[in-house]
Amino acid sequence: MQTQGSNSIKTTLTRENMAVPGKKAPQKLSSTLSQGSGEDFEVFCQPCDRDDLRLPAVGYCEDCEEHLCDSCFNTHRKPKPIRHHKLLGKDNIPRTQNLSTMSSSTNVGQPDDLSTPCSKHTKEMIKFYCRDHKALLCSVCVSLHHTRTSCLVDYIPDISGHTIDGTEFKDTLTCLNKITEECHTITADLRRMIAKSNTSLTDVLAEIKEFRDDINYRFDALEEEASDAANALKQENDTKLKTIDKTCDNVSKDLKASSDIIKQLNTTKKADRLFTELKNADQLIRDNEKRMLQVKSTGVTKEYIFIPSNAIQSLLQNEKSLGTLTAKTLSRIISHTNICAKTSSDGGDCCITGIAASFQNQIFLADYNNHSIKMVDINTQSIQQLSLVSQPWDITTTTRDELAVTMPSNKTIQLISYSSIRLSKKNTLKADGLCYGISNCQGKFAVTFQRPAKLQIIDLKGTVQSTVITNTNGENIFKHPEYVTSNSNAIYVSDCEMKAVIWLNWQGRLMGSYGGIESPRGLAMLDDGSFYVSDMGKCNILNVTGDCKESTTVLKDLDHPVAICWCDATKTFYICSISNDERKMNIIQIYKRS
Repeated sequence: MQTQGSNSIKTTLTRENMAVPGKKAPQKLSSTLSQGSGEDFEVFCQPCDRDDLRLPAVGYCEDCEEHLCDSCFNTHRKPKPIRHHKLLGKDNIPRTQNLSTMSSSTNVGQPDDLSTPCSKHTKEMIKFYCRDHKALLCSVCVSLHHTRTSCLVDYIPDISGHTIDGTEFKDTLTCLNKITEECHTITADLRRMIAKSNTSLTDVLAEIKEFRDDINYRFDALEEEASDAANALKQENDTKLKTIDKTCDNVSKDLKASSDIIKQLNTTKKADRLFTELKNADQLIRDNEKRMLQVKSTGVTKEYIFIPSNAIQSLLQNEKSLGTLTAKTLSRIISHTNICAKTSSDGGDCCITGIAASFQNQIFLADYNNHSIKMVDINTQSIQQLSLVSQPWDITTTTRDELAVTMPSNKTIQLISYSSIRLSKKNTLKADGLCYGISNCQGKFAVTFQRPAKLQIIDLKGTVQSTVITNTNGENIFKHPEYVTSNSNAIYVSDCEMKAVIWLNWQGRLMGSYGGIESPRGLAMLDDGSFYVSDMGKCNILNVTGDCKESTTVLKDLDHPVAICWCDATKTFYICSISNDERKMNIIQIYKRS
């Protein structure tokens, strides 16, 4: 298929830019051509014939079952995926030609179905697809930026047939529907939060009035100022709701429009346009996933209480304000559930040493004991499992469909692709030591190592960008680094021997640490720059400020928590323990926080 696509590119570009010798193919062809058929030559090149060029065949590919002209025959030897194909010279080619393969490809979608103009070259139509850059191209794009020597480019009619009722068609619709549902959920949740916030602000206004009734008439102006502050916050909430409601409505309309077009093209078997729309929908999905994350972050609201000024009560004449408006503390547990991670294919009890969450209500578990990665659907509690060659330790998401897993015993980082229903192995990145903790941020991995203890910054292709072992005085920073989390400004590493979390920047400079933790293990980053750390020794979870100066215990009396994961979008904690009770080793604890 790739060879046909490459040859089609060559033929199309040649046809558009210069005259090419050869006859135009007749409109109606019999299913076979042989000597004495009335053509100028016995057999002709089938890839070129699909572009209305009749050129004599000088060779034959037994794997593709196609006759090839001189140019296509030579090109067929080069691409890596078809380099092993068995080619026959002119003297050995079959003298009878079967055109069924050509007919079957053109029945799915004709080249004249390619009617979408190129965004860069508006007079040209989209006809090609670059696998390397995942880009839809016109012939000018191919000539200038995606040449055959640098990119793997396919002619769309050669590869679009599989899109009708295919996996990509179904997965794309699923993603579109999920984002639409997410829009509705965000709007509904925001409405509830705004209602609670506005109710609390109404209470604040009542408290302000009650307090005002107890003081002298001279404070009328201050009462008005405090009331204006509360009303301004109400107006801000209402404006925020209106803006986000409009944004989510627009996103829903865009997604529905894309979904309707895709369904219609699939129903009418317009494979080429369906292929194009699926790729456009993929970009729409990526853009709107980011957009939804931004909407979530801007849609956070707070409830308020009114705190009267003690100074006003004691010395009214010296005060300049009636009080302050402050947000309520919303960090409280509202529900707790458990999910069993053990499956019938497991050889023994689970030992979950790593956990990560995705955008779509999924969590991923590194099961050290059972040499596997598990994908758990939180809603249905169904589990998909992928076996590995050795024990995994930690896990992180890299994109919306890819994971990275550390495998200390064979010194590798295994990349894994995922969808809503399956896990599959991708390529493996070599590490130069026993890699344990891993965190991904802005296209870079922060990875911890033991023996020797160090931290490395590695790009997504496995290239080491920097290694951190000592501080500016030449002293070792780590003793037993295990887990790591990060944001765009900072990296935090738990070290159980040092009984501390180490704080570094992305240049590897030691910024500080938070000590006094009996046995720090799992780490999880929050959007506000603080982080959670599990203390396996004290059986609790701490929330530590980003500057490592203060902490608050948010969960306690747990059973030796190790791996943790926090999802800011859903305000959900996932905790896995290494317990003396073997039954608890198979359990994922889920805590919902307000």
